[in-house]
Amino acid sequence: MTFPTRLTAAALCGAVVAFVPATASAHAGRGALLDVVPVSTMDTSQLVSYLGDYDLDASRVRFGVDAKRIVYRTIDPAGKPTTASALVASPRNNGRSPRQVTWLHGTTGYRGSVASVADGNDRAAALLFASAGYLTTAPDYLGLGTGPGFHPYADAPSTVTASVDALRATRKLAARLDLRPDPRVMITGHSQGGHATMALGQALHRGADPGLKLGGLAPISGPMRPSRLVAQGANDEIANGVAYLAYWTVAWNRLHHLYDHPAEAFKDPSIEGLFDGEHRNEEIFSKLPGTISELFTESYLARVKHPTGVLRAKLREADGYCDWRPRVPVSIYSSTGDEDVTIETSAHCDQRLEQYHAQSTLIDLGADVNHGRAAKLALPRILAEFNRG
Repeated sequence: MTFPTRLTAAALCGAVVAFVPATASAHAGRGALLDVVPVSTMDTSQLVSYLGDYDLDASRVRFGVDAKRIVYRTIDPAGKPTTASALVASPRNNGRSPRQVTWLHGTTGYRGSVASVADGNDRAAALLFASAGYLTTAPDYLGLGTGPGFHPYADAPSTVTASVDALRATRKLAARLDLRPDPRVMITGHSQGGHATMALGQALHRGADPGLKLGGLAPISGPMRPSRLVAQGANDEIANGVAYLAYWTVAWNRLHHLYDHPAEAFKDPSIEGLFDGEHRNEEIFSKLPGTISELFTESYLARVKHPTGVLRAKLREADGYCDWRPRVPVSIYSSTGDEDVTIETSAHCDQRLEQYHAQSTLIDLGADVNHGRAAKLALPRILAEFNRG
């Protein structure tokens, strides 16, 4: 649930935004591949250097990688047809049936900072897995990358539909390349993507697509109990809580109508406009106040601290993505040094999974490991774990 540690972004030069008419045939075409744009090609020596620039262990680089941005059909939170983009990274080897990984990224307010359009930590994560032989899909989610509209931040159901459809589109791209990917999908992600890892895993477990199977789960520093993170943020008890709760309020108002006018929630109503997908993360942070009491009106802050109605119901729903029994081992990575998303939410997920008799392990990366560094330390371990699976 964090804004990227390295705030790099690329202009959407050459990006394709496809708008899909709301027709029954379009709805039936979820996962249809609409466009493919080459992003990068690297050999092994280039990858070692590239991954090193992002402080990622490159010792398991085995193959060169071709990375492409895809645009595909999916649905919005209301079930209406739309489009989304994703990065697909494929290993340059002779294998015709590659195993699959999905990388789910953390919080970003800027559409141009996602893996399909910008160099950054998330593209590096995808290339790490691809360089080890995995066909890797990194969804941008709705409203980010080249996708139209606003991003429904921290909305697990729409993150799941966009991610499942990205995997379907990846399968169609693979067919063009004469590949038949292993249907098992190893899922991992950081922060917002950690929570999404459990949600997507649950969807595949329940048969969201008959051609996709759950292969492994490894969330990193995810807000596994969002209601707890909201409560901590409302009391200024976590780092960057102002940014998280501002973004969350704007996004969930679009989904669940929490207020009629931004002045009801924000002391500075212009804050709502920062979360339109067009403002870079640096600009968003520079215009936010330092404390929650400076951000929210007294009445709205009281609602956040004591949620009722739809807000309470949706938070409870968001809390429930660890309440099931995966048929694969789950490795939950977190760190006691994380001041953004505290380790207690990962511990909560671990405990819930164990209550459902799942095989779950909580890995504490250390008291000196902050939120951003957690992914860099966890990724090589997750890759080794997936290789054993």
